[in-house]
Amino acid sequence: MDFLQNSFIGKIIITLFWSMVPVVELRGAIPIGVGLDLPLWVAIAVSVIGNMIPVPFIILFIRQIFKWMRKVNSTFARIVDKMEEKANKHRDKVTKYGFWGLFILVAIPLPGTGAWTGALVAAVMELRFKTALPAIFAGVIAAAVIVSIVTYGVAAFLVF
Repeated sequence: MDFLQNSFIGKIIITLFWSMVPVVELRGAIPIGVGLDLPLWVAIAVSVIGNMIPVPFIILFIRQIFKWMRKVNSTFARIVDKMEEKANKHRDKVTKYGFWGLFILVAIPLPGTGAWTGALVAAVMELRFKTALPAIFAGVIAAAVIVSIVTYGVAAFLVF
């Protein structure tokens, strides 16, 4: 554990891990990385990469996982229902605005948005992978910029 907290690579691993966690995603991982004394640009890069790691798997496999969960028991079926309900809540915006709707859903750093939600919406709506992935990636980049500016100010980007 000492290695993770006291080495550069360990701090990157911690930041990468937190950026992959639903709800926390890069919105929490960037401040965590900076709090671990990573340079802002490293925390941003690691957080973007980590936030994107689960996305292709969610888009490609979540429907099959949901199907399996529904068969296991009623508790899992209720969880699936709640997740699909959450995804369907954003369906109209994504349907109306397409790429830009999905981008905005991921880019706006508010509760209930982000890469996990964007990937879930894309999967439930059966959006094409080659359309969904770039929109989500662009949204993650935008969210990273927004979170960094709100947290550290515009001056933080002058270092780049």
